[in-house]
Amino acid sequence: MSWASILSVMFASKVGLLLTALPVAFVFFIINIVGSYLIFGGWAGLEQMVRNEQLSVAQFSLVPIPLFVLMGEVLFHTGLAMKSVDAVDAVIRRVPGRLAVVALVAGTIFSAISGSTIATTAMLGSLLLPQMLKRNYEPKTAMGPILAIGGVDILIPPSGLAVLLGSLAGISISGLLVGGIVPGLILSALFIGYVVLRCWLNPALAPVYEDENAPKRHPWVNLIITVVPLIGVFAIVVVSMTSGWATPTESSALGALATVILAGCYGSLTRENLWKSLMGTISISGSLLFIIVGATTFAQLLSFSGATAGLVAVIESSGLPPTAVLIGMLAILLILGFFIDQTSIMMITLPFYMPLLRSMGVDLVWFGILYLLCMQIGLLTPPFGLLLFVLKGVAPPGITVGMIYRAAIPYVWLTMLMMALIFIFPSIVTAFVTN
Repeated sequence: MSWASILSVMFASKVGLLLTALPVAFVFFIINIVGSYLIFGGWAGLEQMVRNEQLSVAQFSLVPIPLFVLMGEVLFHTGLAMKSVDAVDAVIRRVPGRLAVVALVAGTIFSAISGSTIATTAMLGSLLLPQMLKRNYEPKTAMGPILAIGGVDILIPPSGLAVLLGSLAGISISGLLVGGIVPGLILSALFIGYVVLRCWLNPALAPVYEDENAPKRHPWVNLIITVVPLIGVFAIVVVSMTSGWATPTESSALGALATVILAGCYGSLTRENLWKSLMGTISISGSLLFIIVGATTFAQLLSFSGATAGLVAVIESSGLPPTAVLIGMLAILLILGFFIDQTSIMMITLPFYMPLLRSMGVDLVWFGILYLLCMQIGLLTPPFGLLLFVLKGVAPPGITVGMIYRAAIPYVWLTMLMMALIFIFPSIVTAFVTN
């Protein structure tokens, strides 16, 4: 059987099973079992599959995933997130679109100490969206920033998806985490500028209001007391990693410990919310590790069958310039983002993308950040963008899916603008990444 036939059968099987709504991990387990039996060779092939899957998750480099998720879960369940929102709100009370800007600023702060995109969106949606609608904010102006900043969580460390990408693709995890900081902050600034400009030009989008529950302390004092320690947790993670004092795994452990200690110092840590944080961490991390197990064997099947090498050879012999190939690869990611989730996209594309990128001599961290931006756009694009449904789940009655779709569109275009800037000026990513 030729490599092209094997590739076609495996891809068609994968798409067909995904369309049955079977969980992603189970889809790949089914394909891996059948493929290992046929390609690796009978029962010996199945034994090899088991060994491969056991080795795929028994890696020190995967430990940051649950630790980063734990940081976000503690932030959410202890109420530290809401205190930060109130502190930021009190400081920027004269800014147009005040609560929408609060969502973006607070979301950026949460992104710096949370590894869960879903948690950030759900938290901001449940806390801020009802408040904005109560104050007569135009619904798109209220919902758009919450959706957009949830996606930024993918870029700014700690990012569970960046760790997953680095593990599956063989890209430096510390490089991805550090390389995402500047693009993530620039993207947040673009979102804030867009909201402020729109609300300044049309104040009816976000009417001014007076806060009756403002903190008694001076706003800047309250901001320093409430927010600066959270930024300190982010600094612990990034500085310890970039300075060489700790590996990404050790940095994530320091960050998780610092988050728990901080919650205890604020008097917000109880046995109940710590238990909820641990259970949330187990649920999210377990699903990601199952996906890694399936993806690893699937990639080995493609490689062993010759499908990966054959596809790479066809593209290399096509005569297309590297820039055209890279743009085509990114376009495929954007198209897939309309229909399937981010982890499935990784499992489908990385076995083909990574050998091709290495043969072309592309900077893998630079491409990894572009890849993550495509994943971010996929979270916001209908009909299956994950964050669209997360926000729908916490939105007040009267908010339709169509309204949420329309709210996300401007931020999709701004994210694509960020991709273009990185493509033209790679130093936005690479300037602070040490090889």
